[in-house]
Amino acid sequence: MSRRLLFALPVLALALYGAAPAAAPAPDVLLGASVQLTGPVANTGRYYRDAYQMAVDQINAAGGVKIGDATHKLALKIYDNQSDVNLSVRQYTQLVTQDKANLLLGPFASNFALADSAVSEKYKVPMVQGGGASDQIFSRKFKYIFGTLAPASNYFGSTVEMLKALKPAPASVALLYADDAFDVSVAQGTRPLLKAAGLPVAMDERYSTNATDFNSLLSQIKSKNVDAVLVAGHETEILNFVRQAKSLAVAPKMYSFTVGVPSEDFRKALGRDADYAFGMTAWLPSAALKDRWFGDAEQFARAYKAKFGYDPDYHAASGVADVEALVYAMESAGSAKPQQVRDALAKIKFDSLYGPVAFNAQGQIDLPQVVIQVQGDQLAEIYGAKGFITQPKYPMPAWNAR
Repeated sequence: MSRRLLFALPVLALALYGAAPAAAPAPDVLLGASVQLTGPVANTGRYYRDAYQMAVDQINAAGGVKIGDATHKLALKIYDNQSDVNLSVRQYTQLVTQDKANLLLGPFASNFALADSAVSEKYKVPMVQGGGASDQIFSRKFKYIFGTLAPASNYFGSTVEMLKALKPAPASVALLYADDAFDVSVAQGTRPLLKAAGLPVAMDERYSTNATDFNSLLSQIKSKNVDAVLVAGHETEILNFVRQAKSLAVAPKMYSFTVGVPSEDFRKALGRDADYAFGMTAWLPSAALKDRWFGDAEQFARAYKAKFGYDPDYHAASGVADVEALVYAMESAGSAKPQQVRDALAKIKFDSLYGPVAFNAQGQIDLPQVVIQVQGDQLAEIYGAKGFITQPKYPMPAWNAR
């Protein structure tokens, strides 16, 4: 008897007696992303890589995503765009056309999301991203881009409200911003807020993205005796700004930064020089933020720190919410087909460890920003929707008086 016939007999027997071979497992759903893992903004880009991976692992450990009658595992493919926008666009094109990614997760930074979302729009594959907040991303009437960061134009909204309530209120304000899409949106939104608050603007200055020399701007702050300085920029820029402010002994009554302050690495990099710095965040790891897969935000933060060796901030929490949004949308649609997932994303509402997620007509959510401040070894919540939470350390003392 041939070997081929011997192997065929069990299958024939199964067929004769009514038994069928086990069904093939459902195919994985491939999520694709291009993230800054090297280059100037890699320190923030890693939040997204780690958050995406942790969310995928947690969802798979709980069984995966149920689409119709089948349960699918998630697969994740991430490219390193090396902090290069043009490379990022090419990689998203490759993810869709060659890797056949079912759905897309986003990069970090608004200028990347702005460019990369054109790929998702062209190929009609939805992208959910928590790395770009520029209003410009969502003003183009694109149908396939969804964002979990609050609008950049209102990043300083709670800070301006706090400035009015300070005793004494600042007599003058400097608004400094980088020339990328996010920071330009921040400045555009902050100007009318300052005007409505009756806060005089002594400086309104743009600087180059990835700038390393702030001496000229700091000299102006000092000569004009500015009380409050609002800086929209990325983490490496802010680190350079603070270090040079100390070097030149420029100490207004307060500094506030759009990024950096919530990050453990930022505070470690500056040490005691981070003290008194204000910032804002849409997320802090609260047990009140419940989640289907992680329990709550405090549990997530502990697990994240144990896995990766550093604390998560709102970038990581928004990254997890991005993955979860795609899962909820697939379950709601009963499909992983891009068009059906896109339509489901436009309608979903769910609670995440990041906060409530429901996209507006432009594809964005709007979580309120809480003003925070570095106070010694603590990151204190200062000002929220209901006013002061903790008293700020204000005004900031001179550098040599700390």
